[in-house]
Amino acid sequence: MAKIIWSSKAINELGRICDYIGENSAYYARIFAENVFKRIEQLELFPYSGRVVPEYNQPDLRELIYQNYRIVYRVKKDLVEIVWITHGTRLLPEDFADSGS
Repeated sequence: MAKIIWSSKAINELGRICDYIGENSAYYARIFAENVFKRIEQLELFPYSGRVVPEYNQPDLRELIYQNYRIVYRVKKDLVEIVWITHGTRLLPEDFADSGS
């Protein structure tokens, strides 16, 4: 069973996304956050269940899709690090794969 940890960047992005949704509905912002956490829970048992991030084509850098959002994570032995959450229309940083998060 893999342990899940969050990078500070991922936590900040989830907060930013929820703040944006919350401008119209605090209820839907809360539901969105809860569903992101539920989606990520599957990684404890199935860390390779997400697809490889196409931009980088590295087996340890993967993503889950939830609604229009990409949840990017890195698999490290018995650890899954959530490294980024972004809207699907946004590009990932160019040095993303090199930085480790």
